[in-house]
Amino acid sequence: MADRKIPQRVFARAKEDAAAAKTATETPQTTSASYKLAFQDSDFLLREDLRPVRFQLELLKPELLLDEANIGSTFVIYGSARIPAPDRADSLVTSAVTETQRKIAERLRAKSKYYDEARKLAQIASACPPDAEGQRQFVVCSGGGPAIMEAANRGAADVGAESIGLNIVLPFEQTPNAYVTPHLSFQFHYFALRKMHFLLRARAVAAFPGGFGTLDELMELLTLVQTGKMAQLPIFLFGEAFWRKVVNFDALVEEGVIGENDLKLFRFVETAEDAWNKLEAYYATRGRVHLHRDPPGTA
Repeated sequence: MADRKIPQRVFARAKEDAAAAKTATETPQTTSASYKLAFQDSDFLLREDLRPVRFQLELLKPELLLDEANIGSTFVIYGSARIPAPDRADSLVTSAVTETQRKIAERLRAKSKYYDEARKLAQIASACPPDAEGQRQFVVCSGGGPAIMEAANRGAADVGAESIGLNIVLPFEQTPNAYVTPHLSFQFHYFALRKMHFLLRARAVAAFPGGFGTLDELMELLTLVQTGKMAQLPIFLFGEAFWRKVVNFDALVEEGVIGENDLKLFRFVETAEDAWNKLEAYYATRGRVHLHRDPPGTA
């Protein structure tokens, strides 16, 4: 028996059966929806009572593909979909029609510096080499959309690195920004599963100024770490003036609804270099993530 080849499989692959099913002779029976293979029947998969299966599929697909891409850890970058790149900021102001629109446009223009900082941060993070096992560390991960998210993926592309985009189906059209690596571009139906994938591999998170979506993602992250459901990790809030204006963290302590130590879960920063230096200091005392980078300008 030693010279005989033992087959690896005894059943046909699902892909093979799916192809065979398409060649079935057309009869009233084979053309009925009930005859479709369950995994090829989109109407069946979209039934209300199949929601648990869709949850599982939406969790599993990105997980498998990120594993296959050797993504060991990610640097997640949250931020507004409305903050323009500096070279587009002036046109936003000139196109304003009302005084209110002009004031808002000027505020957005002032925050356009964070587009550059998100881009720089992504460049720095993307310079981390794979670890000894070949796992890629601090791969940039954004929401896949425009503005700050675009800056994050763009920064990775600047240094020839791949990056992840986690888009979400919305009532209005949303297209992944052009800098997301195509085979690492994912689309979600469920916000809950998308937020889970943001954090499963996250080993650092940067939150730039943003609206409801950014606040939602940041507050869930802080809650998970505060309650011990997730291990502590570096969390950076870019733009202290913005964050202190929109969230009165000190008032939460004064009102007794969070503890003073909860304010230590995150750090305010203004620049990409400051955030990365704090990240290196954090992991230098823990040794959990490989951080070596070649000096700037070296091959």
